[in-house]
Amino acid sequence: MAGLLQPASHAAVAGLAPLEANGKNLSMAPHRFGYLEPTDAATGIAALRGRYEEHGYLWLKGFLKRQDVLDFRAWVFSHLMETGLLKPGSDPMIGLAGQGEFDKVLADRRLMSLVRSVAYEGFCAQPRLAAFMDEFLQGISYLHKRKIMRFTRPNTNAVTPAHYDLVYLRGGTSRIVTAWIPIGDIPADMGGLVYLEGSHRIGADMEREFAAKSVSLTPEERISAFNKNMTEGGWVSKDLPDMAERFDTRWLAADYEAGDVVLHSPYMIHASTTNRDPLGRLRLSTDIRYQNVEDEIDVRWNNHWSLGDML
Repeated sequence: MAGLLQPASHAAVAGLAPLEANGKNLSMAPHRFGYLEPTDAATGIAALRGRYEEHGYLWLKGFLKRQDVLDFRAWVFSHLMETGLLKPGSDPMIGLAGQGEFDKVLADRRLMSLVRSVAYEGFCAQPRLAAFMDEFLQGISYLHKRKIMRFTRPNTNAVTPAHYDLVYLRGGTSRIVTAWIPIGDIPADMGGLVYLEGSHRIGADMEREFAAKSVSLTPEERISAFNKNMTEGGWVSKDLPDMAERFDTRWLAADYEAGDVVLHSPYMIHASTTNRDPLGRLRLSTDIRYQNVEDEIDVRWNNHWSLGDML
């Protein structure tokens, strides 16, 4: 297909140990596991929109300047060094995790400062990405103020269960586009995002079912991810292998690299897996949301991300 790049990681699936999430291993059988297909951002915008609509995602390889991403990674981790999160004296760009406990309270407070910084805002609003989103959304793009940056320590149980993003954005338009940006290389076994193949259609069906069940709820309850018709936390499931079986589809992983950007549909079901990086590196990524500025904006996302903000 025009615009597709040859993925380097397909041949590696046979040698990749099963990915794990919530104590369960994903099946690596060909009908249950595969890889995302990368797309060349230089492909015509109409073709890119068509591929996004067909598959629910676009994996844009090398879209951002690699060194800029690595420099930002180093900047973030340099501000987290004193928390004990990183190995003392190590290069913050590498992101080697410290041994033992770290000061989580200080790390959380510092993370909240970082997502409010000019440097982070500039990273998320890079001119090439802004111009691309204007063209992709066919108008002036709006970047939501609530932007999330996450780190994941190796060999811990910290994962994101399966969900689709619209659950948390029901107060505005459904024409949201999420950009997930790996801040550094994130090979498949480092706990990057995995996507349930074809699930943008499944998520849309789930949302229609939710709307039908929620007609008696108040407007505030209907837009909440935590109302009585939702699972705890708004998740679709914490059992990733079961989801692949239930919907007879595959989980798609990738060996992400610094400079890549993944765009995905608000209905696309995705999750993360356990970071088991053999070098003991921290995973770092950000996820941000775009929409056309003319569409209705969920006002709950007009504030900076705060831990425990129930979104």
